[in-house]
Amino acid sequence: MKISENTSISMPMKNMLAIIAGVAMGVFAYTEVTSRLTSLETSRELFQADLLKKSEQLPTDQEQFMLLEDLYKTVEKIELRIEDMMHNKVNISFIQKQTEKLLVDVENLKDKVRANGNGTH
Repeated sequence: MKISENTSISMPMKNMLAIIAGVAMGVFAYTEVTSRLTSLETSRELFQADLLKKSEQLPTDQEQFMLLEDLYKTVEKIELRIEDMMHNKVNISFIQKQTEKLLVDVENLKDKVRANGNGTH
C-alpha cells in the first residue's frame, strides 16, 4: 500500500467530530493546567520572597520593634495621666481660692463675734 497526498481515507463523520472534540478538550485542559501551575509558582515565589525578607531581620531588630511598641503604649498611658493631672490642677486651684475666701469669711465672723462679745459686757 502506497500513501501519498492523493490517498483518500474514508471515515464516518461521527468519528471525525469525536476526534476533533477530543483534541479541543485536550488543548483546553493543557491550557488550564499550565495556567494553574503558573499561578501556583508565582504565589510560591512571592511567599518565599516574603520569608526571605523576614528572615533577614536580626533578632535585635525584632527586639527593638517590640521595645518601640511597648514605648508607644507607655507614652499613651502617660499622656492620659497628664491630661487627668491637668484637670486636677484646675480643681485644686479652684479649691484653694475657695479655701482662702472661706478663711477670710471665718476671720470676719470671728471679728464680728468678738465685737459683739465686747459690747455686751
